[in-house]
Amino acid sequence: MASAEKKSILLTFDVEDWFQVENFKEYIPFSSWDSNELRVERNTNNILDILDSFSFKPRATFFILGWIAKRVPNLVIEIAKRGHEVASHGNLHNLCTHQQSDELFQDLTYSKKLLEDILGNQIFGYRAPNFSITEKALGQIKKAGYLYDSSYNSFSMHGRYGKLDLFDKKRSKKIYKTLDSLYEIPISNYHIGSNVIPFGGGGYFRLIPFWLFKLGMKSVLNSDQIFVFYAHPWEFDPEQPRVDQASSVFKFRHYINIHKTEFKLKALISAFSCCRFTTCSGYLNQLQRVFNTTGINSHSRNI
Repeated sequence: MASAEKKSILLTFDVEDWFQVENFKEYIPFSSWDSNELRVERNTNNILDILDSFSFKPRATFFILGWIAKRVPNLVIEIAKRGHEVASHGNLHNLCTHQQSDELFQDLTYSKKLLEDILGNQIFGYRAPNFSITEKALGQIKKAGYLYDSSYNSFSMHGRYGKLDLFDKKRSKKIYKTLDSLYEIPISNYHIGSNVIPFGGGGYFRLIPFWLFKLGMKSVLNSDQIFVFYAHPWEFDPEQPRVDQASSVFKFRHYINIHKTEFKLKALISAFSCCRFTTCSGYLNQLQRVFNTTGINSHSRNI
């Protein structure tokens, strides 16, 4: 089978640290961030090492929080140096739904410029914290100069996830052209009729037995020809500090099977080694003829 005919897997990682997750925001205020142990560099390097351990060198996209990039710029450089794509996760992990348009635009432009200044290359992609995307936010993302967004999660029962109307948008293999020059790369989920089962990664990946996750992922790949997976560096860190004051529900969601994440990611990559593991930008380049555009050209070294 030719490479272009392979089903595609987009491994994506939201680079934030253990004390920056939304579930712990009530217990760990922003004012205390600088006093917490920064573990994101070693955890992200662990992910990079996992990816490097495979002979076929799977490529991934890392959506990096500006706050992190400012403090460990060498991590941004290392991700790109190892052949992966660097994209933006915003600056301070504020939800799109909690920001006014001007605040969001400032967040988008600041994080983009910060990453570009570190790399000396253009940043093409954005992912909203907690998938908190909105129609209005798409306009600000386009205005800020991004070429794609990967924030839409169709699982509607999560209170923080945003909503988009993609029904009448031009699409190819589950990639949507939302605005004139902005594309949406949604997180993959499993559908049973009209019901959406969350399956894209994160806590769902840790909770669902691997054999079942693999079956669901095969089904999605067979129907969509693409699977968009996400995880966070802190999900590979069972030794991270515990937030004991958090509610039982939040602790369950954060810590469930966290000691198994590394093993399960390795098993996932091995199980689907026949697929093409590519970056978000790389996949969009594949679709450039479908959308009748010039695509995201390869002058940037971090694609």
